[in-house]
Amino acid sequence: MYDYLIVGAGLFGAVFAHEATAAGKRCLVIDKRDHIAGNIYTEDREGIAVHRYGAHIFHTNNKEVWDYVNRFATFNRYTNSPVANYKGELYNMPFNMNTFNKMWGVITPAEAQAKIEEQRAAHYTEHPRNLEEQAINLVGMDIYEKLIKGYTEKQWGRPCTALPAFIIKRLPVRFTFDNNYFNALYQGIPNEGYTALVVNLLDGIEVRLNTDYLADRSALDALAKKVVYTGPIDAYFDYKLGALQYRSVRFETETLDMPNYQGNAVVNYTDSETPYTRIIEHKHFVFGSTEPGTKTVISREYSAEWKPGDEPYYPVNDEENGALYARYKELADAQPNVLFGGRLGEYKYYDMDRVIEVALDRVRAELA
Repeated sequence: MYDYLIVGAGLFGAVFAHEATAAGKRCLVIDKRDHIAGNIYTEDREGIAVHRYGAHIFHTNNKEVWDYVNRFATFNRYTNSPVANYKGELYNMPFNMNTFNKMWGVITPAEAQAKIEEQRAAHYTEHPRNLEEQAINLVGMDIYEKLIKGYTEKQWGRPCTALPAFIIKRLPVRFTFDNNYFNALYQGIPNEGYTALVVNLLDGIEVRLNTDYLADRSALDALAKKVVYTGPIDAYFDYKLGALQYRSVRFETETLDMPNYQGNAVVNYTDSETPYTRIIEHKHFVFGSTEPGTKTVISREYSAEWKPGDEPYYPVNDEENGALYARYKELADAQPNVLFGGRLGEYKYYDMDRVIEVALDRVRAELA
């Protein structure tokens, strides 16, 4: 008999299992995939740590969480500085003085601010009804048309005029020449990839892969006193109230016989004509890895509407889905020996540091 059956070998499940095991509890971790680490799984191709399920950059202002992950991995000095490609025009992200200089030729922060204010005033909507009106209110027409509209519509599969305004409550606008995307004190990527981090978290803990909890629930439940469930909350209840909506992502990954394809880890394609949202060049997540004669690995990302059988990536956190999740949460709270956690179990988009923070809080409360 195990104390905890942990469904999902991703970050939430691995942190919970590690802490519970350290406290003397017996844990069994299962995952329906053939590997651990969930969506942060990295695999070696041509000596490059490839992020199979999309780019993951660890960033946090929480020193406790930063110290925690550094117990299990050595992080590099990677700083996320994506580039936007609009029909061959390249712009720095987030929106900063480099962006404004390329867009309008302005030199000073005062000039940039005046240009944005001029465009905002020309198209201002007092009560924005949709994402388009909200975005124009924040940054004006030029930035919206070139750097927001096409990318957002590809990402969500809907016109910006059909998306709620609250999706873009604010946009990062900096009147400095700072290309660092995250305002975080600590930032980096594990030198050996995220899989190695999760391997170290799960060291000494029994893990069973290719094990589908929902397909054999009663037998698996009988193995433990409690279940920690990190899968989709609506699937746990067999979609009895209806399916929550997600966006999914399809990846086309290829190895190229060249040392350097695009010169940056992340390039977003913000026009509507390009079918993919961005290209990831994985080697650039590690500093100094463009030696002549070596290969490179790139991944094109295509956003798609989720359907059963696809991998759910991003919860569609609009009012309708929020209300449906609240009903599922009532059912979850009534389960006597099941803890729901993580991005899918809580139907919430979590950054990695927040997943760890919540997992630590939950396991500490459980063990108190």
